Amino acid sequence: MKVFEIQQFGLETLIQTERPEPQLKNDEILIKMSAVSLNFRDLMTVMGVYNPKQKLPLIPLSDGVGEVVAIGQDVKRVKVGDRVASIFAQKWLAGEPARTRLGSTLGGPHDGTLAEYVALHEDGVVHLPAHLSDEEAATLPCAGVTAWNAIISHGRLKAGDTVLLQGTGGVSIFALQFAKMVGARVIITSSSDEKLARARALGADETINYKNNPDWDKQVRDLTEGNGVDHVVDVGGTNTFDKALKCVRFAGQISVIGILSGPSPKLNLVPILMQNLRIQGIIVGSRSTFEDMNRAIAFHKMKPVVDKVFSFEKTREAFETMANGSHFGKISIKF
Repeated sequence: MKVFEIQQFGLETLIQTERPEPQLKNDEILIKMSAVSLNFRDLMTVMGVYNPKQKLPLIPLSDGVGEVVAIGQDVKRVKVGDRVASIFAQKWLAGEPARTRLGSTLGGPHDGTLAEYVALHEDGVVHLPAHLSDEEAATLPCAGVTAWNAIISHGRLKAGDTVLLQGTGGVSIFALQFAKMVGARVIITSSSDEKLARARALGADETINYKNNPDWDKQVRDLTEGNGVDHVVDVGGTNTFDKALKCVRFAGQISVIGILSGPSPKLNLVPILMQNLRIQGIIVGSRSTFEDMNRAIAFHKMKPVVDKVFSFEKTREAFETMANGSHFGKISIKF
């Protein structure tokens, strides 16, 4: 079978190669992949930043969709012909995360989905909303579940709340869609007026160009009559967390999602203490969370935003697009 694998760290050593078709265990299923999607974590993995000790070669990517073409003799959850998506952490089925559960993630440390055929335990997949295309459904396992977990499961966002979203990448755009689904007000930032216009078309109520307005935290305060937002989804890390503290209301929440500008912000504990803030780290979510999200997506007929779709042979181009940050929403690869 054809796969893309990392043989050394760096895009130049992301290589299309051949591997034997996986052999199934009694509790495994064989999936013929039809589409996968990229996350910033995947780019960090390829570049050797996410886990420099990762054993190579490695098939990257955690997210993918395909058709079940064979099942082990003990499999009960799925049948041949089902369309399924991988879950991010194969052993995190429900409840709280744990080290053993988070050690089962695809695309590092375990081989991922960027292959023609993938063998997974039957517990490591979910069924999908029927109205989604393969390239749309492939965006759900990481970015979709992360956004849902941040603002719905943990954040308990409700109608009339205000949420601040940073940037227009996959997690932020999913969070925008979920926030509007529950009737919340959305403020979103970007350095691109064109992307902000697209965000408004999706329902964003207020937009801020942080490149033109470096004091964007003050604008957020102005837009909320000085009170601050109920919830911030912080994807920036070093360059944004301090401003996130200034944007959130008393007793509000900041969901820490990403480290796009670095992992080590200077942490001022005073506003966290004095404003009774809740800081919640979010690392994707369980299979149960994924299934909850899928029910909502199916009911509302929500469509994930896929900005660009590449062929399997142009996988390196897809990673380069992720690296230059020109995309809006998600990037998918269709087989």
